[in-house]
Amino acid sequence: MRGPVKTSRTRTMVPPGGTAHIAGGSEPGQGGSMRVFRKARGAWTRLARRVWARRAAVVVLGCVPGLLAVLALVVCAKGVDRPVDPGRERPVAAPLPAGPHRAARPVIVPRSRWLDAGSTPAQPPARYDDHVVAVFVHHTDSPNAYRCADVPRIIRSLYAGQTGVRRWDDIGYNFLVDRCGTIYEGRAGGVDRAVTGAHTQGFNHGTAGIAAIGTFGAGTPVPRAMTEAIAALAAWKLGLSDVDPRAKVRLVSSNDLSRYTAGTSVVLPTLAGHDAGFMTNCPGAALTSQLPLIRSRAAHLQGR
Repeated sequence: MRGPVKTSRTRTMVPPGGTAHIAGGSEPGQGGSMRVFRKARGAWTRLARRVWARRAAVVVLGCVPGLLAVLALVVCAKGVDRPVDPGRERPVAAPLPAGPHRAARPVIVPRSRWLDAGSTPAQPPARYDDHVVAVFVHHTDSPNAYRCADVPRIIRSLYAGQTGVRRWDDIGYNFLVDRCGTIYEGRAGGVDRAVTGAHTQGFNHGTAGIAAIGTFGAGTPVPRAMTEAIAALAAWKLGLSDVDPRAKVRLVSSNDLSRYTAGTSVVLPTLAGHDAGFMTNCPGAALTSQLPLIRSRAAHLQGR
């Protein structure tokens, strides 16, 4: 895979289930803290010089004996703490700062409000990725003239179609948003976790799928309440990984049926339409035209 695109807003995701490592950030496997050392200042006391000289001698002898002692001191210093002035506080490990661009979590209606538990078929446990580094926006390609009170029934119908005819293990979307701006939990596993969805073939790992309930082809009005809710949801979900909704992300396709063959590395928007990763007209021309505004609004909600 090629390296990440050289931009301050580029992040990298390596599916399936791989750690999303950030361009210019920590590599996979590193802990959540880094060593921060203060530079030694002022004159040492005679005692401090003696102590440090003894320690340096031990380090040198332990690494490379003989005439290479000077070179050994440089090499071995990487494995020992740097000295600090007597009387100064000894440096300690400092945690990496928490993501500074986190948005408030919007109200999310739990799936128990739309799912008929008594008739739900058994399904395997949810699968998870390390982080959500991108969001794909969809439309459900269903009628627009619905009452918002009927949305739980509509989601049940979508669920029945995907788990019945398509034989999926659960509804594919992580979230659904109705014309009144109400956000519903879709796929099981926990709204605050990186649940692997079934919404964008080839790019389900490390992403979340948000479906707008309705059909939004060219010329169709997109309710303001809906776009505001999508922006709030994306701002919160991407903010958990400190991802800028206006950024780009490098993803690797995991399926030949995607727009890109399996193994292809591609740079996509962190807030993208379904058609960015799959050969489809989803989420419709009208909703696609709203994506720049949704990105900007989501970034604003993150304080960017």
